[in-house]
Amino acid sequence: MRKGWEEGLQFFKFRSIQSSISLAFSFLILGSIAITSFISYYLSAQAVEGNSEHYISEIIQQVNSNIQSYITNMDNIGMLAMANKDVKYYISGTSFISDEERRPYEKRISDLFQSILISRKDIASIMIFGYNGRFVSDRRITSLNENTKIEEQTWYQHARLEGGRSVITAPHVQNMIQNEYRWVVSLSRELKSADGITGDGIFLVDLNLSVINEICNQIKLGRRGYVFIVDKDGNIVYHPQQKLITSNLKTEMVDQVRSAGSGSFIAGAGNNKRIYSIQETHFGWKIVGVAYASEMIANQYQIKLSYFSWTILALVIALYLSFAISRHLSRPIKVLQNSMKQVEKGNFDIRSEVRSENEIGQLGRSFNMMVSRIKDLMSQLIHNEEIKRKSEMKLLEAQINPHFLYNTLDSIIWMAERKKHAEVVLMTSSLAKLFRAIIHKNDETIPVRAELEHISNYLQIQKLRYKDNLDFAIDVDPDILEHHIPKIILQPIVENAIYHGIKNKLEPGFIHITGKAHGETIVFVVADNGVGMEPDKLIQIWEAKNRTMKGIGVSNVDERIKLYGHEYGLSFNSERWVGTEVTIVVPLIAGKGAMDGV
Repeated sequence: MRKGWEEGLQFFKFRSIQSSISLAFSFLILGSIAITSFISYYLSAQAVEGNSEHYISEIIQQVNSNIQSYITNMDNIGMLAMANKDVKYYISGTSFISDEERRPYEKRISDLFQSILISRKDIASIMIFGYNGRFVSDRRITSLNENTKIEEQTWYQHARLEGGRSVITAPHVQNMIQNEYRWVVSLSRELKSADGITGDGIFLVDLNLSVINEICNQIKLGRRGYVFIVDKDGNIVYHPQQKLITSNLKTEMVDQVRSAGSGSFIAGAGNNKRIYSIQETHFGWKIVGVAYASEMIANQYQIKLSYFSWTILALVIALYLSFAISRHLSRPIKVLQNSMKQVEKGNFDIRSEVRSENEIGQLGRSFNMMVSRIKDLMSQLIHNEEIKRKSEMKLLEAQINPHFLYNTLDSIIWMAERKKHAEVVLMTSSLAKLFRAIIHKNDETIPVRAELEHISNYLQIQKLRYKDNLDFAIDVDPDILEHHIPKIILQPIVENAIYHGIKNKLEPGFIHITGKAHGETIVFVVADNGVGMEPDKLIQIWEAKNRTMKGIGVSNVDERIKLYGHEYGLSFNSERWVGTEVTIVVPLIAGKGAMDGV
């Protein structure tokens, strides 16, 4: 994850400080505008949403008032029936009445109900059921459904339990009348006797919901908004998509509506965010208005377009201003940059022309002082370079000599412990010859002949130690014997060949040293038939990580040779169980001298 973040930052890196400043200013201004626009739009949307909730609540309150007035009017019809003396007599008497005596009452009551139905198209039927078994409806000839028991009807049972108060049922199919099946809402009420305590029967009005449909359909709550009604038991009384609700193809948040009182709540999110506004009626119904929040902002698209347009305009202005300001700020920096490029090319006579009094001007003056000081230091550095190289050469040689002495004395001790006095005398004599040549010659370079004499004595010493397990051969072009090379460059290579290659070999070891001129260089090759090295071991020796004393090893030789130039030095080629070959490339130096002219 961190790598991905760093790659993202690399994308925004510029070579020009002017581009960086312009981009920074643009992001700051654009960010400020974007945040301000977002907050403004959010607050506007919240205000519109709050106003929408209030607006919807007022509409639903009006719908609630209309429906309650409608139900109250239906209830008044029941009061009218209760006050009618024919109705009271017809259902209150318990004595036998002949058919001749009943017909006039039934006719007058039926005519009363018919007159009511003529003026009210929303009433499906009006019926009275007396506890004395008498029945009358708005029809003069009415046949009740023989398969339906009145006492088992919900509207009948609820009316008796309420004891004179009106009861409204959920929408249902009314099947009381034979061969009639109507989808109605029933308003029922128990008719009391003259004493006001006992009941004489049940008054029933079936409503066909036409008025409620008309009231609710007139309400427009956006393109997708609607109004629905639920009763106290959670049954949907009215819904504009009643068929989908009945077939369970659509659901409503009835449980949330039942648990909530009059007020509002929000459901959904995004384009499906809905505002539910609820109003309770005195008879148990809840009128619910549903509006989609996105539709309440009539000019939502225009508002977004306006915010976007102003943001783009502000961005253009910001880019122009940031470019102008950054260009003004970066101009003296570019002048100073051009001066630095001249210094990179080696022109130490250049001077910065920045004259401002701010930090950049101070930087320009410091730059001029720095260039002047560098010019003086360069002159001094050139003068001291020769002394430094000679000192490094002597230091590196001093690092090699103790190491060579340690290994040689170790061999002498080994032979002395085994009483090999003749070999000790021979090896000590060879060691003395080696160090006599080094001590009496202070030059950094020696002839190839002297280097070969040195390595011959060293190999003779090692051969005395390893006897038949070590042999060597030296084949060097006679034409290069008088040319000078850095001192003691073969001995560390041969030493590594013995200790890391031949020493660990069961068979006799052999070291072959060759040398010849190649153009302006001399190339020596030291090859052995030792155990060879794996690539990691080769790198370890090259980096001198296996050394027991600091500064001893082939890396030291490579450093000394590279003082003459990086094109010189050592290279290795080794194969496990075959052997190792070291190539030494040194400059061809005619005559005596150290590092003169190098």
